[in-house]
Amino acid sequence: MSYEHLLVAVDLTEECDPVIKRAMAIAMDNSANDAKTTKVSLVHIVEPMAMAFGGDVPMDLSQLQQQQFDQAKERMERLFNKYPDIQRGDSHLVYGQPRQEIHELAKKQACDLIVVGSHGRHGLALLLGSTANDVLHGAPCDVLAVRLQKKE
Repeated sequence: MSYEHLLVAVDLTEECDPVIKRAMAIAMDNSANDAKTTKVSLVHIVEPMAMAFGGDVPMDLSQLQQQQFDQAKERMERLFNKYPDIQRGDSHLVYGQPRQEIHELAKKQACDLIVVGSHGRHGLALLLGSTANDVLHGAPCDVLAVRLQKKE
């Protein structure tokens, strides 16, 4: 199957490198086998801090939230320097819940493959959930979970 638009969900850590590399390899293979160029877009979701604390926080987190967003912008910029084939206009930095935002963006952008990293958790960690597992359920297109190696 040939893909035309890949949406790569990144966490902006070093661990996202294999995810981006896999997406770029798929895009190159598709472009080599097809006359069309496969577009690669990046997305990073900044979760509202109130969500992390269960929504019941007795203080204003807006300044911390803005710092988190600014740091994410800087890290995204480093990814563009590292992967010059990905266009800056093809990136999305969004506030919200990862599953919902990734699904919505995939629909809006007419993506036909979402690429995410997965730690392949088992047991309790699996029960607690993961972004990759969340994205898989209800996705508007194919989803590729790239297995990430555990850090020693």
